[in-house]
Amino acid sequence: MSNKQKDFDWDQVDGKGFGGNYTAEQKKQMEAAIEATLNSVTEKEVVKGIVVSKTDREVIVNIGFKSDGLVSASEFRDMPDLKAGDEVEVYIENQEDSNGQLILSRKLAKVMGAWINIERALEEDTIINGFVKRRTKGGLIVDIFGIEAFLPGSQIDVKPIRDFDIFVGKNMEVKVVKINHTNDNVVVSHKVLIEKDLEEQRQLILNNLDKGQVLEGVIKNMTNFGVFIDLGGVDGLLHITDISWGRINHPQEVLKLDQKIQVVVLDFDENKKRISLGMKQLQAHPWEALAADVEVGSKVKGKIVNVADYGAFLEVLPGVEGLIHVSEMSWSQHLRNPQDFLKVGDEMEAVVLTLDRAERKMSLGIKQLTEDPWTKTDLLSKYAVGTKHKGTVRNLTNFGLFLELEEGIDGLVHVSDLSWTKKIKHPSEFVKVGDSLDVIVIELDADNRRLALGHKQLEENPWDTFESVFTVGSSHKATIISKNDKMAVLELPYGIEGLSPLKQLTKADESVAEVGEALDFIVTEFQKDDRKIILSHTRTFTAPTAEETAAAAKPEKKKAAAKSSEKTTVTAEKSTMGDIGALSALKEQMEGAERAQAIKKLEKKSKKAE
Repeated sequence: MSNKQKDFDWDQVDGKGFGGNYTAEQKKQMEAAIEATLNSVTEKEVVKGIVVSKTDREVIVNIGFKSDGLVSASEFRDMPDLKAGDEVEVYIENQEDSNGQLILSRKLAKVMGAWINIERALEEDTIINGFVKRRTKGGLIVDIFGIEAFLPGSQIDVKPIRDFDIFVGKNMEVKVVKINHTNDNVVVSHKVLIEKDLEEQRQLILNNLDKGQVLEGVIKNMTNFGVFIDLGGVDGLLHITDISWGRINHPQEVLKLDQKIQVVVLDFDENKKRISLGMKQLQAHPWEALAADVEVGSKVKGKIVNVADYGAFLEVLPGVEGLIHVSEMSWSQHLRNPQDFLKVGDEMEAVVLTLDRAERKMSLGIKQLTEDPWTKTDLLSKYAVGTKHKGTVRNLTNFGLFLELEEGIDGLVHVSDLSWTKKIKHPSEFVKVGDSLDVIVIELDADNRRLALGHKQLEENPWDTFESVFTVGSSHKATIISKNDKMAVLELPYGIEGLSPLKQLTKADESVAEVGEALDFIVTEFQKDDRKIILSHTRTFTAPTAEETAAAAKPEKKKAAAKSSEKTTVTAEKSTMGDIGALSALKEQMEGAERAQAIKKLEKKSKKAE
């Protein structure tokens, strides 16, 4: 073998494959040169690439990487004319999958690009042309850069929008006002574009605004207290009371939304930019149209438009009202709720009581349509002293009760005129409001419209009879019903009460009688005028005192002074009979008969009452 054959490198001749004849060092140099011509790529970013080829299922894109990337053909449906050599934006999902293939996405590239454009639009406050796709709760869904954004109803226009459907399927210029990266939500506004256009017009209106100025506006909103008027970029409030001279319950009775009306500026607050408007002020006041023959005493017709606690308002003309006070609704002196007499909507006639055209005030009355019961010709005879009547209890006071005998005719029954026997502290112990009560006229003063009535006077005064029954020294069974610091109250026969000093409750065994005990009592004092009877239990087992003996003698002296003829007879009998003992017996017999007759009379009256 020659020397040339020995120096030949058989490894190079036997090498197989592409580059097999290169040394390891040469391979490294060539790989480095190739790497220098390729782009370095990062996952999760958008890059530009060139379409290499296209099949029904895939599009091969070269982004300058060591291998071409694959993109699903379905992501290019919006580009039917796509061909090799076209430039497209793609998103790097994965540099190398399990097969070593570069995975790209045009769909994600569009989304990422859209978010970049949206964020740029928010930062730079730029206007975006969007497409309204559909209506949703509270607003619209607008497509911007392929992303669905929310347009709230309040951000569509400066005036309230009641029909969102008219914007669906149309293009609309918007601005991005908020981005929520957590939920990938975008909020846009069309109102901000309009507001900027209206700012100059609004300022011009405000600068030239003055009280009394008449303007034209459109009703943009309606509430129960008034309507808001769009004056061309500036809103003003037309209060319900300034819509019409007549009384209305809601603005919708005379106005409607989007209606164009003329208004006058009533007031303007430059600091708060509040404008008060009026509509009725553009018309003459209806008081000026009130007929000249309407004067005090004349009758007017109208409709009740409001009822309050103190009265009602009668509308004579739209804007012309008169007050009917509750006291002018009935001759009755007991004021009641106006709703007991009338209600809203009632049409009626009334009498003019006062009229002030300058102040535009008028008071009316309806009770004046009937005769005043106190001026009737038969009043004096109908309610003469001693006549009996039945009435209804209308009011209770500490001193008595007021009884209505007929509408407008009331009388007072004093608490002391309710019962002969019961000590009534308040009328409520005897009757209640609404009860019927029989009375008799005690006093009549027609000039001052006063009528004094009594209930107990319907019966004979029983104290005339009691005077004969409860004579001083007589004994009666009584029950102790209560005690106070000085006196005990006793329940006597025939439904009357007596009094006993506490020291007179001492019994024979020196104990003191208590409430609830029934004992015998001796009458120690009888006061007819004050309707008071004083009794003692202690006297039932002790001798009478000198004061009691003197008190017992007083009635006899009174009888002797009243009957002079009897005194003469007694004197004659004294001189002829000469028997003092017989005279005393005769007197006791006469007094006993009188007392027995009185008791019989009371028992008869008690049975009759039962």
